Amino acid sequence: MEKDKLIIELQYKAVRSSGAGGQNVNKVSSKVVLSFDVKNSKVLSEDEKMLLEMNLASRLTNDQILILNCDEDRSQLKNKEIVTKRFLAIIDQGLHVPKIRKATKIPKSVIRKRIKDKKNLSDIKKNRKRPDLE
Repeated sequence: MEKDKLIIELQYKAVRSSGAGGQNVNKVSSKVVLSFDVKNSKVLSEDEKMLLEMNLASRLTNDQILILNCDEDRSQLKNKEIVTKRFLAIIDQGLHVPKIRKATKIPKSVIRKRIKDKKNLSDIKKNRKRPDLE
């Protein structure tokens, strides 16, 4: 996956931020909304698309579009940079394939030690009892 080509496919939209902010908030569109169409991407292979659809299922819309918002900063440019970094991190996380766990056998020495410790503890508990005088 080439990040430069992937960034070209992104669509940005600047909208007005919500919430309190004084007089400036009604005039400036500083909030940035990023949208990325996973299904129609030309950069991603079919396997990568399937992997993203599985791993990012809760973040995607019904049309397989990833939408991210950023209104942390007053600058539209900084918000665009922040949301792009966040997008790349989410894509990296979505394309991550966990290593397959290999089942290993328990070594015989470990089994022997466990049984020996159990036997030792059993003997200690037996010696705590009163002697049988009959």
